[in-house]
Amino acid sequence: MAVARVTEIIAGSPKGFKDAIEQGIDRANKTLKNVEGAWVKDQSIILDKGKIKEYRVVMKVTFVLDD
Repeated sequence: MAVARVTEIIAGSPKGFKDAIEQGIDRANKTLKNVEGAWVKDQSIILDKGKIKEYRVVMKVTFVLDD
């Protein structure tokens, strides 16, 4: 029987939400073993003088724990 854990991460990108998601998953894979899935909990933007500076996503990442 597998046991999984869920952790929350925040990632940002000046390019868009899709890029923020991809960067967050890439970074999670460098730190966590056995990443199995993720879901986007929230999206937001950071503005600078009325212009979009950064797209941010809050994700829940699921990874399976080693035996």
